[in-house]
Amino acid sequence: MEPILVISVIGVLILLVLFMGAPLRPIRFIGQGVMKLLIGALLLFFLNALGNQFGIQVPINPATAIISGFLGIPGLCALVAIQSYVI
Repeated sequence: MEPILVISVIGVLILLVLFMGAPLRPIRFIGQGVMKLLIGALLLFFLNALGNQFGIQVPINPATAIISGFLGIPGLCALVAIQSYVI
């Protein structure tokens, strides 16, 4: 595709969003999901920092961050149990 066509389409989409308004619910839902993902990664970081003394280390990746972010402390405990007993 031509670069001018792509820029024109993006410009039209931006103008449509400005005039019609973006739906707030999907944006809010995505924002809350990203926030929980970041909180989960932060929980895993502190678990690894403090649990290193006891030999507890859970890798920080998107799957473990999602589990610990959405489930909270019980999810973090489940990840520790899975890491220490299953793997």
